[in-house]
Amino acid sequence: MSHSKPVLPQNDNVAHALAGAGGGVLSMALTYPLITLSTRAQVESKRAETAFLAAVHNIVAREGISGLYSGLSSALFGISVTNFVYYYWYEWTRAFFEAAAARAGRASKKLTTVESMIAGAIAGSATVILTNPIWVVNTRMTARKNASGADEADAAEQGLAGPGADGRKKSGKPSTVGTLLSLLRTEGPRALFAGVVPALVLVINPILQYTLFEQLKNMVEKRRRVTPTVAFFLGALGKLFATTVTYPYITVKSQMHVAKAGEKKEGVTEAIRRVVREEGYAGLYKGIGPKVTQSVLTAAFLFAFKDVLYEYSVRLRSSVAKKAVAA
Repeated sequence: MSHSKPVLPQNDNVAHALAGAGGGVLSMALTYPLITLSTRAQVESKRAETAFLAAVHNIVAREGISGLYSGLSSALFGISVTNFVYYYWYEWTRAFFEAAAARAGRASKKLTTVESMIAGAIAGSATVILTNPIWVVNTRMTARKNASGADEADAAEQGLAGPGADGRKKSGKPSTVGTLLSLLRTEGPRALFAGVVPALVLVINPILQYTLFEQLKNMVEKRRRVTPTVAFFLGALGKLFATTVTYPYITVKSQMHVAKAGEKKEGVTEAIRRVVREEGYAGLYKGIGPKVTQSVLTAAFLFAFKDVLYEYSVRLRSSVAKKAVAA
């Protein structure tokens, strides 16, 4: 039997949005070093490629442990906003379809596969448009572009991170606000929407992920209660499938986010062809190991945390409402 959703307030999409934001922050904080490794592998030149453990060692040696967390503040802000917007619109659309099913007298009010995909498309598109600037700034910080716009990898002969051209560690780490202002000053507001086309294409990622998750969840609910542990594994399975299918676009989006101001802007198809021409088809899958690991773990933790946070947020809101009435 499912949770106590039937007795929850009609606007519980807000509780879902808050739970999704909180779950996203917790899950990303736990897996962020894998994002750093994957992003640097996606945007750096072939000669900067190293084995996973060697990449970790190089970053720690040059930048300390904090190097694995470059851009964490903007990422946590980004994931909280992203998940809040996504879950708000997803639950709003879900409620619309469920109400329509009730009016039509349909036996089951559960979302069909098509309805899940439509809900995911609406939520995903709204999220991409509203949050793309946040992820452009985060990718710039994670890739550790220096002030002149050159990749730090170009100043080092090996590793996924490098010191300055004089061989010493860089002292100043860019802040989120500093990166944003520098981007606006040198490249203009349009740069904040770099990679928005592949990002919109990547809406298929959460569509695949959440559709598979919802359908598997519906199957499990017929037999048993979906516990956080079950949600963990269902979320992992959904994200594994979605990320594997869409990874080439993830690579292209990251490269477009860090394109230099003077460079000719590429379309999605052009970018994919260039990567294949320069590095072969394997170039489209640079960093896929840590990315898939991070994505799967993040999604798994998110789904495990979300139901718990959802119930807590509903209880908290109900408690606040009762106190307000009593006062």
